[in-house]
Amino acid sequence: MSYAPEIEIAGRKIGPGHEPYVICELSGNHNGSLDRALLMVDAAADTGCDAIKIQTYTADTITMDVDRPEFHIHGGLWDGRSLYELYQEAHTPFEWHEAIFERAHQRGVTIFSSPFDETAVDLLADLGAPAYKIASFEAVDLPLIRYAAAKGKPLIISTGMANQAEMAAARDTALAAGAQGVVLLHCVSSYPATFEDANVRTVTDMAARFESPIGLSDHTPGTAASVAAVAMGACVIEKHFTLARADGGPDAAFSLEPAEFTALVRDCKDAWKSLGRAHYDTLGSERGSLLFRRSLYVTADVKAGEALSRANVRSIRPGNGLAPAHLDEVLGKPARRDLARGEPLAWDMVG
Repeated sequence: MSYAPEIEIAGRKIGPGHEPYVICELSGNHNGSLDRALLMVDAAADTGCDAIKIQTYTADTITMDVDRPEFHIHGGLWDGRSLYELYQEAHTPFEWHEAIFERAHQRGVTIFSSPFDETAVDLLADLGAPAYKIASFEAVDLPLIRYAAAKGKPLIISTGMANQAEMAAARDTALAAGAQGVVLLHCVSSYPATFEDANVRTVTDMAARFESPIGLSDHTPGTAASVAAVAMGACVIEKHFTLARADGGPDAAFSLEPAEFTALVRDCKDAWKSLGRAHYDTLGSERGSLLFRRSLYVTADVKAGEALSRANVRSIRPGNGLAPAHLDEVLGKPARRDLARGEPLAWDMVG
């Protein structure tokens, strides 16, 4: 099976040689309002993100309304809630999708979604989604991955909780079923995740193990983990978004507000630019600063034949004289001519 070092989504190349692809995840922070969802698309577009992502499911396609202990959440952000209740609140209705996709197209921003069953994949295919995102909890659902991959688009797969064998199985299943490339996202499936659990060095290790573009789905507060991941080679950054955390919403607590997300996009792309290459040459932008390096200057008037000493020669800025490394060579030597205070020292001035 062949692996692609980069993929392409809607004409944008994604891989180690390209600036990071930043995905703005709207999730369920629309709080049940299509108008708010559309406002979120506009606000997300204004951040400069590369793509907007939503989630495509209903409570009935992702779980069941069953009153058993395993269908309730114990601990964490959603403690005490049933899965059905949570997903009923957080889902983005299928009938909203066309309007949301259309608004993103109007704003010139790529949009795709996370499908959670085959009906969701079909809906997204009908809307022309250029990629599919597989959520971390679905990374072990190989039939779903196979069905989405058969649409012939790239897949982005979050790997939270997955071990190496499960990651490889998800990727290999997608490629074998026809996916046009796979990106694996390192992910910590806790909400919010702590910095201590982020372990973004995993990004570099995954890139070596899986020969695919690697990224980060970031649930930590703020932007630090995402920027660190870019420094570790992350090609994709995914982060949750809200208009205002104070407005509430199922994912609001670990989502960024518009100004914060704008900073995330800027900082991730600036971090990538700053990586550059390993080199030890003087850059063109540094050449003007060479003048202000230290060099040897005459610091007191010297008569011809008088010995140069630390009393009349010093290393100072600017850099027009001999390099400071030559100080010991010139000390004690006679001046070939009268030297004036403030002259840069040169070899033809030294006897």
